[in-house]
Amino acid sequence: MRVAIAKGFECANGAISMLKAMIVGASGYTGAELAGYLRRHPNVQLESLWVSAQSADAGKKISDLHAQLKGQVDLPLNPLVNVAEAVQGIDVVFLATAHEVSHDLAPQFLAAGCTVFDLSGAFRVNQPEFYTQYYGFTHQHSELLAEAVYGLAEWQAESIKQARLVAVAGCYPTASQLALKPLVEAGLLDEGQWPVINAVSGVSGAGRKASMTTSFCEVTLQPYGVFTHRHQPEIASHLGIPVIFTPHLGNFPRGILATITCRLKPGISEAAVREAFSQAYCDKPLVRIYEKGLPALKSVIYQPFCDIGLAVEGQHLIVVAAEDNLLKGAAAQAVQCMNLRFGFDETQSLL
Repeated sequence: MRVAIAKGFECANGAISMLKAMIVGASGYTGAELAGYLRRHPNVQLESLWVSAQSADAGKKISDLHAQLKGQVDLPLNPLVNVAEAVQGIDVVFLATAHEVSHDLAPQFLAAGCTVFDLSGAFRVNQPEFYTQYYGFTHQHSELLAEAVYGLAEWQAESIKQARLVAVAGCYPTASQLALKPLVEAGLLDEGQWPVINAVSGVSGAGRKASMTTSFCEVTLQPYGVFTHRHQPEIASHLGIPVIFTPHLGNFPRGILATITCRLKPGISEAAVREAFSQAYCDKPLVRIYEKGLPALKSVIYQPFCDIGLAVEGQHLIVVAAEDNLLKGAAAQAVQCMNLRFGFDETQSLL
């Protein structure tokens, strides 16, 4: 019999037992990255992969869609018809699904006793009206919005350890908040000037489904969602300050580079800024602070890190954050949250 100990699982002999995991929405880019991480995790048994019953990928092996998984994860993509049957014996569920789908599925998996890591935006902001305005659907689970723990791992570790439902932070919000939170928490920013976030993402951020607007041959470099993008209120809500956020789509496969312009309070030195970042991340293994220079995408692609660099000129501060949108911006952070939740090493299977 499995016994819950400090929100983890422990056998009678005191050894940590295997967590049995499933991924829903496993055919996409993020699902494939999750499958690779979980397959390598010594404390996780990846039991099954699922897609919608209408998916053209149902019945195929994930390794037929994502060749890098051949010989490592050759599980079939099962059509999800009956949640009660799919969840039998499962401890942990990862939802790499659309927002409306996660909204409907998460309560069912929670009711079955699973811990849920949702990579969609369905539970990230505890404001029901936010979903009507930015996601186009009416949220039906206000009690779960209040319960969900926001999965920005470096800043929510203690809450994550107690969570049933972790709403993994979005890709743009992860880079933006990791770059700004030390400054906000230390009270270094001039509140009269909103931080301006200009961030560029590769086309994988739009998902695997083909579209003319995200076709690699059609994309050059362009802004989108100006003043209307759903990640702006997510960032502002969890930072506790207003921001201006402008996303851009770039013609490269993966990665996010965020360049953030801020104004410091009078008298704040570059040394004080660097000390704030050092204090915030000195014991955070997946955030790397540059002492000199600024990060580039090549440093983080296929890596689970967020790299941060900065430059100061008088009261003007520019912070640059780089991450792989599919990893630190999605799959790696979800696994990092799982590691925190169950008491594993924070970087288990990630490094």
